[in-house]
Amino acid sequence: MDPVSRIAVAEDTTYGLVREVQAQKGEAWHALASGVRLESRPEKPSRLQITCAPILPPASCSPASSTASAAANASAASGALAHPPLLLGELQTKAPTEFDLIWVRKDPPFDAGYLWLTLLLEHARPHVRIVNDPRGLRDANEKLYTCHFSHLMPETAVCAARSDIEAFVRDVGGQAVLKPIDGYAGGGIFLLREGDPNFGSIVDSQTREGTLSVMLQRFLPEVVRGDKRILLVAGEPIGAIWRVPQGGDVRSNIHVGGRVALAGLADDDTRICRDLAPRLVADGLVFVGLDVIGGKLTEVNVTSPTGLRQMAELTGHNLAARTLTLLGL
Repeated sequence: MDPVSRIAVAEDTTYGLVREVQAQKGEAWHALASGVRLESRPEKPSRLQITCAPILPPASCSPASSTASAAANASAASGALAHPPLLLGELQTKAPTEFDLIWVRKDPPFDAGYLWLTLLLEHARPHVRIVNDPRGLRDANEKLYTCHFSHLMPETAVCAARSDIEAFVRDVGGQAVLKPIDGYAGGGIFLLREGDPNFGSIVDSQTREGTLSVMLQRFLPEVVRGDKRILLVAGEPIGAIWRVPQGGDVRSNIHVGGRVALAGLADDDTRICRDLAPRLVADGLVFVGLDVIGGKLTEVNVTSPTGLRQMAELTGHNLAARTLTLLGL
């Protein structure tokens, strides 16, 4: 693992949760979606099995595991060796009943394979808790789910026809942000400006010539300060960070270079959290990242929300432990 990868691991939400689970429970396991399988026989109920590997405890990871001494030295200089990489043991086959919790943290896009995974996990539902709930993951597209809370959002439209998109941009003052409905980590986001010679090309490419709907939102000038990521666990906000765009980029996602700073919860943020919490919990969405710009809700992230490690570092609090407590583990 190279130095950059080690540093990225130190900032990764999944990494922090895994290490806290190991500290509290002693064991954490890793599985890919392809390792989840279902077997059915006429003489007995369908049986779900998971091919997975134990994640070795930190003591099993050492600088010597680095593929190059130069990489280890560079990582040590940065302090990244305090966060050794996750190493896996031998693959084993387990039943869902052998786990206290199955945590689904597969990055988007929510494609066919992701859909099949959630349907397979329905067979584990009676036997083990799943975070986030597979039914909730299916129902809560991270862009479209937000529209259940239109009173908290900026002006928004979901459409495919260029004429509808042009009309929306004109109606909201000549600027709007276009987002692919299945996008993530800032991919495919464009700022549309009325009169821009590239307007038609952007719209046609993103809508596939008017056959694929996209989400449009009024451009919020407050984004120059940043967008706010708020993490909710079991409906309770545990922290917030600013993600500040850099170099003139309209996108503030950490994945595309957004700078991180500690954020508090303003009155609008508290209202957003309060209004969303009952619906989120009812839908089994208990680990959620809200994106807020200028007091307006823009996205509800449910597949693999990030920011936990950055919040913990900026506050000095063990938010992974707080997360497990709120989940009742």
